[in-house]
Amino acid sequence: MKTLVIYTHPNHQSLNYAFLQKVIQGISENPNAADIRVVDLYEEKFNPVLVFNEQKRRRDMHADPQLAKYREQMTWADKIVFVYPIWWGRPPAMLMGFIDQMFASGFAYRDNGGLLPEGLLKGKSVVCISTMKGPTHYPLFWLHNAHKVLMKKALFSYVGIKKVKFFEFGQMESAKGRHAEKLDQIYRYFKRIDR
Repeated sequence: MKTLVIYTHPNHQSLNYAFLQKVIQGISENPNAADIRVVDLYEEKFNPVLVFNEQKRRRDMHADPQLAKYREQMTWADKIVFVYPIWWGRPPAMLMGFIDQMFASGFAYRDNGGLLPEGLLKGKSVVCISTMKGPTHYPLFWLHNAHKVLMKKALFSYVGIKKVKFFEFGQMESAKGRHAEKLDQIYRYFKRIDR
C-alpha cells in the first residue's frame, strides 16, 4: 500500500500536525504499507488561487507543468489521506484550491457524453481526518452533513473513488475532546489498515 498524505494546516504546533505524525507513525509500523509521502501545502507554499486567462486555460489544467509533481504523487498512491481542520463548516481554502486544480478534467475524470463522467482515479481509497471546535455531531445535525456530502459525493465519487473513510473529531479546543484517545485511534487505524 502506497500512501500519500495531504496535510493542510499552517501551524506545526497544532493538533492537526499531531494527527499527521500519528498517521506517519502508524503507516511506518504497518507491514502492509510499502511507502508514504507527505505533501504539506502550507510548507510548500502551494498557490490555491485559480488563474484562467488566454495563456492558462481551464481545459489545459490537467497538463499544467506546475502541478506535475502532485499529479505524479496522486497517480502513484493507492491511498490518499487528507488531514485538515474544519473552518466554517468546510475544509480550508488552501485545500479547496488544491482540489480545484488537481481534480481536473483529463486527470481526475473524463467527460464521455453521459450523465456522469468517467472517473479516472478508480481503485484508490481516501481517508479524511478533520478537526473542529464545535461538537462532533454539529456538521450532521446543523449542516445536514455538508462536509461529508461535499467530499464524498461531490468530489471523490465523481472521480471514481468509492472507498472513503471519515474521522471527524469535534470539541478539539476543549479538554472534553480527549485528544490522546483520538490520536491513538488514528495511530491504531493506520498501523493495521491493509488498503
